[in-house]
Amino acid sequence: MKQALLVIDMLNDFVRPGAPLEVPNARHILPGLQARVQEARAGGVPVVFICDAHAADDREFERMGWPPHAVRGSEGAQIVSELSPQPGEEVVEKTTYSGFYGTELEAVLTEMGAQELVLTGCVTNICIFYTAADAVMRGYRVRVPRQLVADIEAVDGRFALEQMEKVLGVMVE
Repeated sequence: MKQALLVIDMLNDFVRPGAPLEVPNARHILPGLQARVQEARAGGVPVVFICDAHAADDREFERMGWPPHAVRGSEGAQIVSELSPQPGEEVVEKTTYSGFYGTELEAVLTEMGAQELVLTGCVTNICIFYTAADAVMRGYRVRVPRQLVADIEAVDGRFALEQMEKVLGVMVE
């Protein structure tokens, strides 16, 4: 079964200390995620980066009360340097929680022949969860390595992993 490794929202505006929507746990998963990305590359598994890319006046900021973050073209919207994509690796921009909604992700995965997705990055109960749900509904087999996803609140992360496993049939490793 052809696999793809998805790295979700490992952006400066989430990972760096003092960032607008800092997820401190994202820094904790970074070494393991670097190793997993290198392992995937060495094994010929495609790596796909999925990144928030908001307009400066995105309604999400107002609706959710979050500060502007990952504004398209800004330094904050860039993938952290520790995980820089290599030439030929796909970078898919998204404007909401799911990596599939309104993006070319499904076309990218279809072209690759991917049938199984390994979801990593942040935030466990938001972008990981909604991307996993959409992937399952599209017929993909989904894995989520618990040591390679970051949550803001541990209780929310645990809930999301439980829902993914028990309701969606995601393999939480």
